[in-house]
Amino acid sequence: MNKLQRYYWSYRLKGSPYQALFHDTVGDECISLDCETTSLNPKQAELVSIAATKICGNRILTSQSFSITLRAPHSLNADSVKIHQLRHQDLSQGVDEFTALTQLLAFIGNRPLVGYHIRYDKTILDRAFRRHFGFPLPNRLIEVSQIYHDKLEQQLPNAYIDLSLSAICHHLDLPCHERHNALQDTITAALIFVRLRYGELPPFSASKPHP
Repeated sequence: MNKLQRYYWSYRLKGSPYQALFHDTVGDECISLDCETTSLNPKQAELVSIAATKICGNRILTSQSFSITLRAPHSLNADSVKIHQLRHQDLSQGVDEFTALTQLLAFIGNRPLVGYHIRYDKTILDRAFRRHFGFPLPNRLIEVSQIYHDKLEQQLPNAYIDLSLSAICHHLDLPCHERHNALQDTITAALIFVRLRYGELPPFSASKPHP
């Protein structure tokens, strides 16, 4: 969201408790965020779970993480379970979407959102926030795969760069779990972000074995 859009929403929400969300952020905290959904199509996907982890400078505050599951949406079927491994019985204690979004907003505020394919997550969340609150999320986005691409391209101009999560983690010597869940994915994205922002990119070796 650019400055003009933030100004528009700040003016439109004048007098609302949500107006401050569209003001400039203060401090160096970011939020690593990930959503599990019923589909990979952002126009159809419904939220199944949401997780977020605070990043303060070069510290990942895993003790201050947010994780919530929602009630099973109508579109949850066998195909969507293959994506996130969450079944109807796993969501039996889930909350309604409005409650989940209210708690998420209290946790993230207007801090920048860090993630892997973070634009997809924000697209899903924006649809939900517009539906329940009347406005999209104001948060600036930080895509870790883009940071990785830009840094590696300085080492290897015009080379093909594998931007899969497993390849990025392998190159950076970071753990990458085969079975993903939203909270674990936020921690993985946070590790990549901190590694790239505060450390040197390791030399790339095409001969290095890939697990």
